[in-house]
Amino acid sequence: MASIEEEIQSRFQNDRHKALVNLIYTANWAISELDSCLKEHALTSQQYNMLRILRGAYPEPVSLKYIRVRMLDKMSDVSRMVEKLATRGYIDRWRSDDDRRIVNIVINEQGLTLLKAADYEVKRMETQFGALTPEELVLFNTLLDKLRTESKKFD
Repeated sequence: MASIEEEIQSRFQNDRHKALVNLIYTANWAISELDSCLKEHALTSQQYNMLRILRGAYPEPVSLKYIRVRMLDKMSDVSRMVEKLATRGYIDRWRSDDDRRIVNIVINEQGLTLLKAADYEVKRMETQFGALTPEELVLFNTLLDKLRTESKKFD
């Protein structure tokens, strides 16, 4: 097992600095691994996340705002992704009859089929977490939740 110092050939000011760099490096590694898994389905991790959000709401249509709030990558261009996924035939969209400013978006059967195939690849990626015991996974998730919760105190 290579340490973060070995991976990026660097030293750190202190353990907090090391933890921050390690978290960023590992998050980027995980996203790269996920993108690699999804490549054969011609999906990005952001598109996969959007399709998962739509599947969670299925069969109800949702708005752009609904998707934006739930996206893992808050910098995602949701409007552009909706356009691309609609063009590729994975989602349906239409303007609301009540408020023409609102676009209703729903995953369709073709999108559900694609998502099911992509889920299989993601499940294979999840096996990498087999390096952690069930207790370590609980601790890992608890620590990540704590880090996010504590950081909100400084906003």
